[in-house]
Amino acid sequence: MAQVEIATVPYTVSADYFAEVGADFDTGAVDDAVLAQLNLLLPAGVVVHRNGKAYADEDAAESARQIDWTALLAGIDVDQILADNAK
Repeated sequence: MAQVEIATVPYTVSADYFAEVGADFDTGAVDDAVLAQLNLLLPAGVVVHRNGKAYADEDAAESARQIDWTALLAGIDVDQILADNAK
């Protein structure tokens, strides 16, 4: 089934947050883990790619455009992901 672009999602952890927590992390692994968690929270037929672009199957696109990305991202335990990806 064809997919359509529905949003751009800023899922990566900011450099400011890394500086705030003050430790050394594998930033690529952290971002990958956040992305994996985000994709697990999405309904079937919706996916966010590594470049931040979100796509949905054509038949799910309208409802997918209503996704509250901020709320989904807030539900991800970034501190645990950081703990799991310390250098």
